[in-house]
Amino acid sequence: MRIGIDGRYIQDHFPGIGRYTYNLVQALAKAAPEDSFVLLYNPQLVNTRYDLETLQSPNLEIVPVEVSTLSLAAQYRLPSLVRRLRLDLFHSPYYIKPCLLPCPSVVTIYDLIPRLYPQYISPWARGIFEMAIRLAIVTSRLVITVSQSAKEDLVRLLGVPPSKVWVTPLGVDTQFCPANEEAIFNLRQKYDLPGGYILYLGINKPHKNLVRLVEAFAKVKTGRKLVLAGKEDPRYREVHKVVKQLSLQDRVVFLGRVPEEDLPALYSAADLFVYPSLYEGFGLPVLEAMACGVPVVCSSTSSLPEIAGQAAVVVDPLDLSQLARALERVLGDSDLRASMRQEGLKQAARFSWERTAKETLAVYRQVLSR
Repeated sequence: MRIGIDGRYIQDHFPGIGRYTYNLVQALAKAAPEDSFVLLYNPQLVNTRYDLETLQSPNLEIVPVEVSTLSLAAQYRLPSLVRRLRLDLFHSPYYIKPCLLPCPSVVTIYDLIPRLYPQYISPWARGIFEMAIRLAIVTSRLVITVSQSAKEDLVRLLGVPPSKVWVTPLGVDTQFCPANEEAIFNLRQKYDLPGGYILYLGINKPHKNLVRLVEAFAKVKTGRKLVLAGKEDPRYREVHKVVKQLSLQDRVVFLGRVPEEDLPALYSAADLFVYPSLYEGFGLPVLEAMACGVPVVCSSTSSLPEIAGQAAVVVDPLDLSQLARALERVLGDSDLRASMRQEGLKQAARFSWERTAKETLAVYRQVLSR
């Protein structure tokens, strides 16, 4: 097989999709040395997270293409390039994809947040989403998604035939493991962090439920601080307002975006990781925290129970009291935290990029066998 993969999403604007694409390509090249992979990459886009030189492999070719991810030019320039490269199949890791390709294609769709939570985006953006995602589904031979929950949403909400949707769970990067004491000490010094804290890592969009997290944290009797880390979208400032309204400025720390190399120590230094999201197609930070040996409290909604298994305490993300009680329970019971650490390490070990690559290869072969 000669497989093309749209690597233009390996950039800072798409941190989650970039992580998926980068790790998938790396694992595919190792898992299928008899096949050839061509990664299309735009060197003009800002990418501070992933070094493409580490992807070097005899069966992987990186082809520069100066077309932005959201440009209409992709609709005619990429098909022309795919034809010249003589690809057997093209994989788009995002639903905004070229439609008139000269070869079969597959697309990865992670979630349906704009359909499930339309109040969080503009009517114009909802319209673009509906058009683009339906075009992506119609023009792809098969659709990849990352959890059984997300597959059920695609079938139920968009009417996609179940046989057209294949589930390939994500993997946990090998860098996510318990950090040593020196790394944790250096991290605390760098970010002026306390000895123990509750951690949330992710963007601040409304469906992440951070306002309720802060309101629940205000009810928790603990000397620990709540650390909110991750890229901040300036459109959503509600959580900052709530912190001030509740006079929690001394108890809540906003770290913003944290470099990739600091994340394992950031997880490892936490006493507890909390992920109260209303909806996730997968919820990779839950597994990353578990891989670093950190107990997890997360939502009982969408894919999160499927991903966390029996290793996390799950709560109704709409119930402030239940969330607060869960935080207090885990923080107040050292034996429970020790048990959760061990179960979390086992759960995270079940998810590898090698597994993701093998299951993705099965999708490719299914398409090309038709």
